[in-house]
Amino acid sequence: MSDNRIKIGVTQGDINGVGWEVILKSFANPMMTELCTPIIYGNRHAAEFYAGRIDREEFEPVKFNICSSASEARYGVVNLVEVGAKEIRVEAGKSTKDAALAAIAALEAAAEDLQNGDIDAVVTAPINKEGMNAAGFGFTGHTEFFADKDGGKATMIMCSEILRVALATIHTPIDKVSSLLNKEQIVEQLRSLRDTLKSDFGVVEPKIAVLSLNPHAGDGGLLGTEEVEIITPAIDEAYQDGVLAFGPLSADGLFASGGYKKYDAILAMYHDQGLIPFKTLSADGVNYTAGLDFVRTSPDHGVAYDIAGKGIADSQSMRNAVYAAIDIVRRRRVYAFWSRNPLERFEREKGKDMSMKDVKEPIIEE
Repeated sequence: MSDNRIKIGVTQGDINGVGWEVILKSFANPMMTELCTPIIYGNRHAAEFYAGRIDREEFEPVKFNICSSASEARYGVVNLVEVGAKEIRVEAGKSTKDAALAAIAALEAAAEDLQNGDIDAVVTAPINKEGMNAAGFGFTGHTEFFADKDGGKATMIMCSEILRVALATIHTPIDKVSSLLNKEQIVEQLRSLRDTLKSDFGVVEPKIAVLSLNPHAGDGGLLGTEEVEIITPAIDEAYQDGVLAFGPLSADGLFASGGYKKYDAILAMYHDQGLIPFKTLSADGVNYTAGLDFVRTSPDHGVAYDIAGKGIADSQSMRNAVYAAIDIVRRRRVYAFWSRNPLERFEREKGKDMSMKDVKEPIIEE
């Protein structure tokens, strides 16, 4: 593929959920192929099943360019890389082993193409975690899967126009959260979150609110000691390293008072502490996996078995996930350009009129 458009891979998720429906609705708009080159990893039969259940007066049918790999994808069209078993039974609203295996096949193919540089980012449709693990997936979610593929540690960030919430622990049972928290881990996450906000979201110097674990921030140890022994020392050390981190703050007070608006991101200690207020305050948010060498986003909802196959799923969060992936790829390229060795950049741009047009041109081609 010789064009310089951003190549966005999209995995089909659970074929018995709303994944295919929100994918088809998102890419029914021809403007999407002007923003990026979409490459869907999935099953053609499943795509046809859900296409037949969408209102064609509202959404134009998506015509796929069928290709064997992302390297054969064409711009200006929606590409489909067929993965897994070709003949598969779609049972909308049910968790089945075949659906889980199909989701795994799509993820594995997309991850391989990410590592080979054949796509610039991946957007993942929802999966059923219980069904996936029963089929041998071995990870508690997308975040852990892609962290393993990247060989590093990842941070889950929920993003919207209203706020960004990162998680210190991700898909962790509540009774294990405290034992998994330690000062070094929180310091590392705050440093990583600062770097992500700068390179991926364009925040010049981010301010980060850090939530407490216990009610009322532990009340000086009366309601728990994690704030005194772990969270506060971590905030102090990160602050000394240049991270503008503040807290620990009580979650109820921060969100109820609107105090979250003063910060560029919030670090929550566990899943529901961050995601309940996020989803209450934000419509159509995006799940972003930060800290990886590649870009991965997803809609902020699940498989929604209760409405699967009815043609009524809202695709806005999926579109937002695609937009976010495109934006983050672009921001990373710009940040990499401006943060490189200044002498190298000077030699490259010497003699040019340093307008933004001159700067943007080489970045997209890299």
